[in-house]
Parts: sequence; C-alpha cells; structure tokens
Amino acid sequence: MGNFARFGREFWRTAIVAGAAMFCLAGQGQAQTYPAKPIALVVPFAAGGPSDTIARLLAVSMGQALGGQIIVENIAGAGSTVGIGRVAKSDADGHTLLLSHISHATTPSLFKKLAYDPVADFSPIGMVTDGAFVLVGRKELAAATFAEVMAKIKAEKTAVSYAHAGVGSGSHLCGLMLMQAAGATMTQIPYRGTGPAMNDLVSGKVDLLCDQITSALPQINGKTVKAYAVTSAEKVAGLDLPTVAASGIPGFKITIWHGLYAPKGTPADVVAKLNAALRTALKDPTIIKRLADLSTIPATEAQAQPAFLGKQLVAEIASWKKIIEAAGVTVE
Repeated sequence: MGNFARFGREFWRTAIVAGAAMFCLAGQGQAQTYPAKPIALVVPFAAGGPSDTIARLLAVSMGQALGGQIIVENIAGAGSTVGIGRVAKSDADGHTLLLSHISHATTPSLFKKLAYDPVADFSPIGMVTDGAFVLVGRKELAAATFAEVMAKIKAEKTAVSYAHAGVGSGSHLCGLMLMQAAGATMTQIPYRGTGPAMNDLVSGKVDLLCDQITSALPQINGKTVKAYAVTSAEKVAGLDLPTVAASGIPGFKITIWHGLYAPKGTPADVVAKLNAALRTALKDPTIIKRLADLSTIPATEAQAQPAFLGKQLVAEIASWKKIIEAAGVTVE
C-alpha cells in the first residue's frame, strides 16, 4: 500500500509539472504567433487628413515588420472621442491600436464627460511624429507680417474671422493661444475639418487659419494664401518663415504630435513587439522622406519609447488644462 501511495504521489507531481510546462509553452506559442489576425489601426479623424496619411505609412511598414496586416480604420466624430473610446473598450490583445494626436491630451479638459480615461485606459507604444502648425491668411488680407496680423487682431477684434476644424481641433487650440496672446477675441468659424476651412480661406470668405503644415503646404507653395509664421520652437526646413516665438510672442509653441497606443492591459511582450515595429518604421528611408515632404518630423529613438509617450501625454494634459480653462471652452 505504501508503494502504491508513493507511486500515486509521484504520478500527480509529474503530471502537475508537465501541465505547467505545457501551459508556459502554450503562452510562449501565443506570443510567438502574434499577430494572429489583421490589426486594426484606428484613426479618430476623417480619411484623407494628415493623421490618416501618417497611419497608412505606418501600417505598411509595421505590418511588414510584424509579419501581418494592419488595416487603417477611420472612426471620426465628437472631436476624436468616438474613435478613441472604441479603442479603449477593445480587447487588450494587440489587435486594435490607436493613432491620435494632441486631441488625446486636450479632450479631458474640453469635454465635461468622457467615456474613457486617456491615461488609465491605454498602454503607450511610442511617439510617432512631431510637426508644427503654420498661420495662414487669405491672399488679399491687409497684413504682410505676423506682427501686422497680431496688430490687426488687437485693433479689429471680432471683425477678424478665424476658421478652425471644430472645437478641440489643433487649429482651434492654436487660435485660442493666439487670441490669449493678443488679448482680443476673433470671430471663430468652425468647420468639419481643415479641408473645408482652407477652401473658404482660399476663396476669401475667412481671414485666418492655423493649419498643420502637412495640409497647408500645397496652398502655400501655390501662393493661394499668405503664410506668416510657424508655431514650433525652431524654424521649419523648407519654409522660409519665422517662428511665432521669434515674431512677438516669446515662448509660444504648439506642435501636432502623434502617439501610438493599445488598450490598457495589452501584454508586455505584445507592446514590445509593436514598439520594435514602430521604431523600425521610423527608420524606414521611404517613411522618413515622405514625412519630410509633409514637413513632419519622425520621433527620435528616445521619443518612440512607451515611457516617453506616457510622460508626454501626462504633461500635455496638464499644460492644455490651463489654456482651455483660461479660455472657458467646454463641450457637453
């Protein structure tokens, strides 16, 4: 009976060890087979815009690095919160990702209620790009320099019209900062995107627009609008324009940075694979050239790390909270 008992104990001990080993191997097998299906890369803005262009560049290169397919999905609406909220509620398996710009940092202050927490509900993968805005005006606007534009805003106030892509958009936020600096309020005209806003600027229906260089460059090069200054801390290569900071508003800076995120709880090894694929994409000569053509700067090796993006997001949320609260802008 004693031998039988010892045999039984040994049998179950061996079975438990073998089962644990098989479980570990199964887990490793799942990690090794990621991605197991096409990855959805959600862009919370309409197709055809700068964010969409960047996402499609990433999708090709990252898909090749991961050995899978990445499909861009444009889920626009409610100042980007619809698409962002969709990703927050997705399975945390690395098969649904988010590419968003500064709206991910501004919506907490703009919206009274959000269906997600921009920090707690996401796992940062890495920063993707950083690009400036450019202040442009209609071709016949009676202002030749940025200083003259600011003088016009201060003197004429609401007689000056400012177009933007909707509450919470980068162009809207840029306008808020300009008005705070001028100490005067322009008449703001919201559009469904900077595309239609730019169309009305070109046709002379509105006076000013702060747009991403990516979108404004064709009109600047075509001389259908006047370009006054860029909003980055440094001048932008390929554009013979001063910075806003050097043109009368010291310390002025607003850039349209993009970050890549996964839902919170995504396995660390999956995040690591995605991060490696992102860093590979940002070194791709084709992507570097295409981003340069768009006057957008790819993230550095340090910026493309999950920890950097996480800190960047928290800092930007705090910074924009001050600006938005001072402007008294909220969305129900």
